[in-house]
Amino acid sequence: MARAPEVVARDLLGVLVVRDSADGRTVGRIVETEAYGGQADRASHARAGLTRRTAPMHGPVGHAYVYLVYGMHHCLNVVAHDESTPAGAVLLRALEPIDGVDLMRTRRARTADPDDRLCAGPARLTQALAIDRTFDAHDLTVAGALWLASGVLGVAEFVAIGPRIGVDYAGAGWADRPWRFWLAGNRSVSR
Repeated sequence: MARAPEVVARDLLGVLVVRDSADGRTVGRIVETEAYGGQADRASHARAGLTRRTAPMHGPVGHAYVYLVYGMHHCLNVVAHDESTPAGAVLLRALEPIDGVDLMRTRRARTADPDDRLCAGPARLTQALAIDRTFDAHDLTVAGALWLASGVLGVAEFVAIGPRIGVDYAGAGWADRPWRFWLAGNRSVSR
């Protein structure tokens, strides 16, 4: 359903990300997100318009936008926009590991890390779930190799809201926009 990215970012909290591969299944619950409002948003990749890289952001809602940051780390986004915010997306910043924790640990080569830190950041979660650019434009609404499944928030869980991280270049009004959402007190939220 087409909705503003900041609405979808909040609604994705508690949803499960399921990754099936030849190695096995890994599942994490979304505990932190950031919204990017499309071409008007100076912090969004879509600000440059339609390019080969940003084409998935201009596509159907519920599909993946996967990009490489610093030339080495993948980041997973869910395309989310409505008529007023074309090319919007929601960055998945952190997951709480639910299933396949040993496989996540192996993929991250972090044998000593506590479970709750395995997916505590955008690059960590894609590494733990073996998500790369081959999933760019992938439909996340249909069960398969990678999809979003129903999840819930606990009765006592509180949604915190604050500015996005690492977008100071966007300037006032964009860098400080309160479009980061997380489950307060959850140990898997990025630091």
